[in-house]
Amino acid sequence: MGLEEVYQRNLHHKVHKSGWLRAAVLGANDGLVSTSSLMVGVAAANVGSSLVTVGLAGIAAGAMSMAVGEYISVRSQTDIEEVDRRMEIEHLKSDPEGELAELTQIYIERGLDKKLAEEVAIKMTEFDALGTHLRDELGQFEHTRARPLQASAASAIAFTLGGIIPLIGALLPVDGAKSPAIIVITLFGLIGAGLISARSAGSPYVKTTLRVLLGGSLGMAITAGIGSLVHLTGI
Repeated sequence: MGLEEVYQRNLHHKVHKSGWLRAAVLGANDGLVSTSSLMVGVAAANVGSSLVTVGLAGIAAGAMSMAVGEYISVRSQTDIEEVDRRMEIEHLKSDPEGELAELTQIYIERGLDKKLAEEVAIKMTEFDALGTHLRDELGQFEHTRARPLQASAASAIAFTLGGIIPLIGALLPVDGAKSPAIIVITLFGLIGAGLISARSAGSPYVKTTLRVLLGGSLGMAITAGIGSLVHLTGI
């Protein structure tokens, strides 16, 4: 099997999507829940504000907050990875024998006998000492390394797309209160987000969708309850 075939086979695995997929799922779910909860809470409080204005403000603020927060969070992870990388470079320079013995022990603990572990450690060190230690000692892999800008963009875009869905509910030409329309369309949005998340991650559709749906529903219910409490107490 050639390198190209190995690469194509690995594309079927989902782990290479972990960075941006986590950020996108979180962003979409947060956009749906926070925007709908904000509008439903305002409607329940009966403060007379425009739900569309509230929704747009919530989307803009939320998307920027998600983007910045995701960038800072993932950037912190890359900083840690870089520190570990520099530390490993220093260790390989100052104590190559100790690093070789450490690598040998890692392979022994993974099931190889001592002689074979030593042979593998020597071969891997000759081939790519730094890459081998980053992978086998520290668990750093190229396809799963943190990418701050990618995660930040995925989070912001997904939040905006998720936030637009409950906003559509506020724009629907329905008579009476807007809250039911916002809630219903948001529930459909949560179902869609759950299905997309399950398909992208290769996880069970029903379990993943129910998790997203129930979590989002709980968030809306709590916010609506707080809004109603504010209205009743006249705060």
